[in-house]
Parts: sequence; C-alpha cells; structure tokens
Amino acid sequence: MALLSPFLVLVLVPVAAVIGIVFALVQWLIVSRVSVRASAANGTPVSNNGYGEYLLEEEGTDDANLVLKCAEIQSAISEGAQSFLATEYQYLAIFMAIFSVFIFVFLGSVNGFSTKSVPCKDGTGLCAPPVANALFSTIAFILGALTSTLSGYLGMTIATYANARTTLEARKGVGRAFIVAFRSGSVMGFLLAANGLLVLFLAIVLFKIYYGDDWVGLYESIAGYGLGGSSVALFGRVGGGIYTKAADVGADLVGKVERNIPEDDPRNPAVIADNVGDNVGDIAGMGADLFGSFAESSCAALVISSISSFGADRDFVAMSFPLLISSAGIVVCLLTTLFATDFFEIKNVKEIEPSLKRQLLISTILMTIAIAVVVYIALPKTFTINVVGHQPKVVRNWGLFFCVGSGLWAGLIIGYTTEYFTSNAYQPVQDVADSCRTGAATNIIFGLALGYKSVIIPVIAIAIAIFLSFSLAAMYGIAVAALGMLSTLATGLAIDAYGPISDNAGGIAEMAGMPHKIRERTDALDAAGNTTAAIGKGFAIGSAALVSLALFGAFVSRAGIAVVDVIQPKEFVGLIVGAMLPYWFSAMTMKSVGKAALAMVEEVRRQFNTIPGLMEGTVKPDYKKCVQISTDASLREMIPPGALVMLTPLIVGTLFGPSTLAGLLAGALVSGVQIAISASNTGGAWDNAKKYIEAGASDHARSLGPKGSDAHKAAVIGDTVGDPLKDTSGPSLNILIKLMAVESLVFAPFFATHGGILFKYFNI
Repeated sequence: MALLSPFLVLVLVPVAAVIGIVFALVQWLIVSRVSVRASAANGTPVSNNGYGEYLLEEEGTDDANLVLKCAEIQSAISEGAQSFLATEYQYLAIFMAIFSVFIFVFLGSVNGFSTKSVPCKDGTGLCAPPVANALFSTIAFILGALTSTLSGYLGMTIATYANARTTLEARKGVGRAFIVAFRSGSVMGFLLAANGLLVLFLAIVLFKIYYGDDWVGLYESIAGYGLGGSSVALFGRVGGGIYTKAADVGADLVGKVERNIPEDDPRNPAVIADNVGDNVGDIAGMGADLFGSFAESSCAALVISSISSFGADRDFVAMSFPLLISSAGIVVCLLTTLFATDFFEIKNVKEIEPSLKRQLLISTILMTIAIAVVVYIALPKTFTINVVGHQPKVVRNWGLFFCVGSGLWAGLIIGYTTEYFTSNAYQPVQDVADSCRTGAATNIIFGLALGYKSVIIPVIAIAIAIFLSFSLAAMYGIAVAALGMLSTLATGLAIDAYGPISDNAGGIAEMAGMPHKIRERTDALDAAGNTTAAIGKGFAIGSAALVSLALFGAFVSRAGIAVVDVIQPKEFVGLIVGAMLPYWFSAMTMKSVGKAALAMVEEVRRQFNTIPGLMEGTVKPDYKKCVQISTDASLREMIPPGALVMLTPLIVGTLFGPSTLAGLLAGALVSGVQIAISASNTGGAWDNAKKYIEAGASDHARSLGPKGSDAHKAAVIGDTVGDPLKDTSGPSLNILIKLMAVESLVFAPFFATHGGILFKYFNI
C-alpha cells in the first residue's frame, strides 16, 4: 500500500493549488507597486490605465508627459484586447450551449436515455446509467470551457496590466524591466496551473458524491473537462492568431517596407491593433492552449487508471497520482521562479536569455526529484494496467518514475532544440539572416530548410519517450509522460508570457517617444522573448503529441477496439485522411490570415494616402478602424477551421465507425506534429533573423543592416511570411490533434454503439 492516505491526498492537492494562486497574487501585488497616483507636468491627473491605478514617472527619469503617453497607449491596448475577448466569448458562449446539447444527446442516446442502472464494466454490481454519464460529461465540458476561458482572460489582463510598467522600469535599467515582465508572466503561469488543478480536483470530489465507487464512470465523465478546455483553446488560438497576424502583416508591409518607418511607429494606423494582437494571440490563446493540454493529459491518465488495478482495488491515492504530479509541479515552479526574481540579479542584456534558459533546467532537475518522492509515497510497489485485447501489464512503481521523467526531460530537449533553431545567438538563424543578402527568395528557402531540419531532434525525443513509457506501463505510461512534460507548466507559461509583455513594452516605448536607450533595453527583452515564445510553442506541440497518443489509448479502450491494424482498409482510409487534415486546416488558417491582412493593408494605405499630416506626425491615425478590421476578420474566419476540427470526429465516427476514426486520429497525430514544429520554428527563425539585422550587435549583423537596407527589407518579408506560420497555423495544429482525440474519447460510447452507419448499411 502507498504511504499517503486518502485524507492526505484530499488535503495536499487543493493546498498546492491554493499556494499557486496565492503566489500569483503576491507577484501581481509586487508588479502593481511599480506605479502610483501622480500628475502630469501641467497638473492634470495622469490618465487612468483601466485598473484603478495610475502610472507615474519615477524620480530622476523622463518627464511625466512621457508617462502620460504610456498610460494612454496602455489604456488603448487594454481596451482593444478586452473588446475583442468580450466579443469572442459571446461567440464561444453560443458554441458551448450548442455543443453541450450535442454531448448530452449523443451520450444519452447510447441506451435510449434510460435512467436504469447498468452493470459495471468490472462486473462488481450496478453503476450509473448512460444518461447520468451524459449529464455529468456535459457539466464537465462546461467546467472545462469556463476554466479555459478564465485562463485566457486572466493571462491577457495581467499582460496588458504589465506592459507599460515594464516600459517605465526600463528607464532604471534592463534588470528592473526584466523582473517586472517575468513576475507578470509568472502571475499567468501560476494562476492557470493552479486554477486548472483546483477546478479538476473539485469536480472529481463533487462527482464522486453521485458515482460512489464507480471510478470508471466518474473518470469517463470527467473527460468532458478536457474537451471543454481544448474547444475554447481552439477558437482562442485560431481567432487570436488571425487577429494578431492580420495586424502585424499589415503594419509591417505598409509601414516598414513601403513607408520605411520603424516598427511600432505611432504614425502607423495598425500599430495599436498589432500590440493588442500580441495579447489576444500569444497570451490568451497560449494560456487556453496549455490549459487544454493539462486537462486532457490529466483526464487521459485518470480514465486509463480507472480500468487498471487502481480502479479495481478502489485505490484513491494511486488513482490520484496524476493530480499529485501536477501539485508537486506547482511547488517546484514556485521555487524555480525565485531563481529569476530573487536569487540572481540581471545586470546586463547578455544575462537575460541565460536566465530564462536556467529556469527550464532548474525546474526540470527539481521536478525529477519531486517525481521520485511522489512515486515513492503514492504508488504501491506493483500494480497492473489493463490493455484491451492483451494480458494486463504488470508495472513496478519505479517504472512510472521513468515514464514521467522521460516526458519531463523530452520537454527540456525540445525546449533547448527550439531555442537553438530560433535564437539569433546561434548559427542557424544567423545563416538565415545572411541569406537576406541576395533577397527575400533565398531568405524563404533558408528559413524553410531550417524549419524542416528542426523537426528531427524533437521527434526523436518524443519517440524515445513514447517507446520507454509504453514499454514500462502501456498507455498509462504515455499519459503520465505527457503529464511529466506539463508538470513544469507554470514555469513554461511564465517564460512564454514574458515574451509578448516585453514586445508590448517595446512598442509602448516607441509610440511614447522615449529615448533610444530605453528602446534598446526593451528590444533586448523582446529578442529574448521571441525565443521563449518559440520554446513555449515547442512545449505545447511536444506535449500535444504525448497527450494525443494517451487520449488515443483511452479512446480505443473505451470503444473496445482490441487492435488498430493500419493494413485493413477501414483503418488505412482513416489514416491517410487523418494525415491530410493538418494540411487542410493549415490552408484554411493561412488563407484567413491572408484575407484579413489584405483588408488591413488596404486600410493602412488608405490612411497614409488620404489623411494629411499623418506621415509628418502632426495628426493621429484612426487606430480604432484597424482594431475593428482585425476583430471582425478574426471572429469571422475562426469559424470554418474550428468547424472542421469539431465536426470531423463526429462525422467519421458516426458514418464509418470507431475503427476508421482510430486510423484518422493516428494519421492526424503523425503529420500534425511534424508540420506544427516546422511551421513554428521557421516563423521564429525568420522573426529573429530580422531582429538580428536590426540590432546590429555584431560585425556580421552590421554588414547586413541598417534598418531599411535591402537585406533588412528581405528579412522583413520573410518575417511577414513566417508570422502566420509561427503564431496561427503552427500553434493551432497541436490543438487540432488533441481536440479530435479527446472528442473521440468523450463520444466513444456512442460510436461503439451506433457508429459505422454507412458500413452497416452496405454490410462492409
């Protein structure tokens, strides 16, 4: 028996979540102290920044008029982001209501909406009727969707709260600005990880009041939590990605290339929309995305554990192993954060990126120790995992240490590999920058080659983790390996959110007309942030691969599929169609960005051509018009790709049956991971190649510049092409493969009972 008692589990998990929430609030409080109420030079109060506080000039720095401008710009960015999310969430509320009905009707119809208890799957007595599972799955779906929505909103709120504060702190030095940006990112990371864990735990405790000892039914209904989280993440990622890239592409093509004005120049009509997009795409979208990964990996592990000896023995402690891993991760990430904010001080620009990389390494080492402790106190020495169609797998507890650890260290490898291929401190990006000497075409060629090559090491790392985990603990091993990769979620999100916050800080410094030295500091923060954003996307994609495979295992178990034989025609058809879906999805999202960017380019050109004094800086552009274009386009264009992902499993499972659907999921997983990694890294490399030329920090970089040179213009074009790859299509693909898998898991009883209508009709 495990050393932990069920009572201690009931205490430790929520306590860890509460600790994470309290720590996030403390970080928020520290950030809020950057500013206090003040007056501008003329004696009028500085404009309220939207959060009940006022930004003020610190002693010995620039005049208060600059602070006033910072506050006004922050207010405009905050207002635009809030407006977009409010409108998007109205659409999502309609979707949640409709899809909730789908879940209840499909699952309730498995046994004709009968309210009579049915025999338990383990043969121990009577368990909940299908209509009860339908109801609780629907409730779990709504809880997951609401938590995902809250995660995105909280992340966006703290980002818009912190961007101008980071700018103001940059006047005191790059170290002070770094601390503000990183603390703000930590707020998002800990709130998301802790809220996700707490809501999931409370849902399990409350659902158990009805289910009693029916752990199989309980955890199968809890799978709806992951479906809700990923559904919102899909629309948040796609909608936010289209928004930000429409604005970014429009601002770059007209502002940088045609008008030869700096990035974030206040004369550019699309500049506010561009900064808003950083928050709704890279913050709100990424937050919802990684929350979905956490929810799905937890649900997959819980579903599989319920049909193992854990479930048969009613071993609550062992079944709570996934929750205990996540709890330990919050505590580990808290300790890790102190290394960046308290133990080591950033004194110059060169220390920024190493400090962020150190966060990854420290959290991984500490988490490895924590995994060993959790395995020792929470698991029996041996147990069995049921495998459909095969003999149960006998597992030793130390085997799960290697399963979780393999996912954890695979995540670190993916992070460092992503950093190598996307940071301009290394040869691959410098080669891409050098290729700009001969124009945009060679820049595109080199960037694509870099992206394809960057797939190799992450895929090998994922493959090793899968092989080791499956060998030791079958599909349960893969599920906890995914949890291992996500166990340091709070730290990963902190360094990811740091990027857009720094990017916004630089934009505010430019628009407010701050001295060049301030912009140099914010540019240094932003350059490191581009790399951390790419690392965050790498984590998201790598975890999606493991999560999808774990969900796939849970699906075949729940659907009663003993073998997925890709040589058979039903499975092979699904396999090849599934491999096509990421291409179809990417085409839809890329075209959506293109259409939205076209409208943005036309509007920016119109304003430059028709507003007298705009280029001279004597009048302000119409920022709100560009914000409205991005908002309308993103909300309109996110629906078709979202419908493709949500409807495909329902159509395939209903018409062709669970076997074909299993092939479809395998095909989407295999091709989706490759395309997502390649697209994200290609776009990240193009972006940092441009910044490498702009910074001019080395003789080689200076030979390619300065801004406005032919090489720089070629780099801008490459960055513009890469924007939708790294911020829309690439990151959204990991949600595609996860979402289809968890949706298939939730609807598995319906597909097993009523699926394959066409094959049944034609007796195939």
